[in-house]
Amino acid sequence: MSDAGLVTRDAPARRGRVSALLARGLSYDDRSAWLLVAPVIAVLLVIAAFPILYSFWVSLHDIVLTRPLRRPFVGFDNYLRVFDDPRFWVAVLRTTTYAVFVVVVVTVLAIGVALLLNEAFPGQRILAALLLVPWATPSVVTGLMWKWIYDPNYGLLNGMLVQVGLLEKYRVWLGDPDLTIFLIANAAIWKQMPLAALLLIVTMKAIPEDLYRAAKVDGAGVFTRFWHVTLPALRPGLVLVLVYETMISIRHFDLFLIMTQGGPGDASFTLSWLIYVETFRSLRFGTGAAMSYLLALATFVLSYLFIRFVGRKL
Repeated sequence: MSDAGLVTRDAPARRGRVSALLARGLSYDDRSAWLLVAPVIAVLLVIAAFPILYSFWVSLHDIVLTRPLRRPFVGFDNYLRVFDDPRFWVAVLRTTTYAVFVVVVVTVLAIGVALLLNEAFPGQRILAALLLVPWATPSVVTGLMWKWIYDPNYGLLNGMLVQVGLLEKYRVWLGDPDLTIFLIANAAIWKQMPLAALLLIVTMKAIPEDLYRAAKVDGAGVFTRFWHVTLPALRPGLVLVLVYETMISIRHFDLFLIMTQGGPGDASFTLSWLIYVETFRSLRFGTGAAMSYLLALATFVLSYLFIRFVGRKL
């Protein structure tokens, strides 16, 4: 008798066993498992699911903390009000500029560092360990360090450029509206690149050496081997780096708070900073929650597009 016939004949028997188990209820092992998992599920519901649902409820109400007892339901008017706010679109443009710059530079540098550390040379392990120092440095320390580097009175950057003759006098770096967003991005790149490089190194270690040997036998040069062997094999790591760096860059807040607080003027007024100002300075929690949901939605959509399309084409 064919396998299909056996499957067909056994199907009613399996359904009967399942029905009998359901009728008897959960077994002792199943009840014990649910009992052990229940506290974890309860904690996740309290600290994750409830805040998400409550913030969405807040985004549907006109909540201003200067009049806390008046909380009318406005539906999606807060979202429409956000779209009509010119500050929102300025923040979206600045956030896009910042995120694209950080993601591109971090990815390119991470590939270069990963290629370097994938080779065997004296001091490789020490260099790999030192690479993680920026990533392990707290964001507050990173922001303060780079703020001191850019300081107009005693900053290291001004001192070095004056010494080599590229500047005649000290410059107020973070006071330049055209450079501020990129100077903050430079600090973010310094902190985020090591983790991206580490993820790519792990992916490179899994590439079989036989592929490189076969490419050399076919006469492929260094660039050809990288383009046709290394880069396609790096697809999982690259997609992970792109998704992670995009999510972090779009939502970046701490460096902006420490280094510029949105200034000079509105030169570093990103979407995360606008949400902070709208919520905790203007005390308009309804529109602040709406902006937060729009930011979360944008992060989800971009991550999906990276996984869906970039991961397929690399």
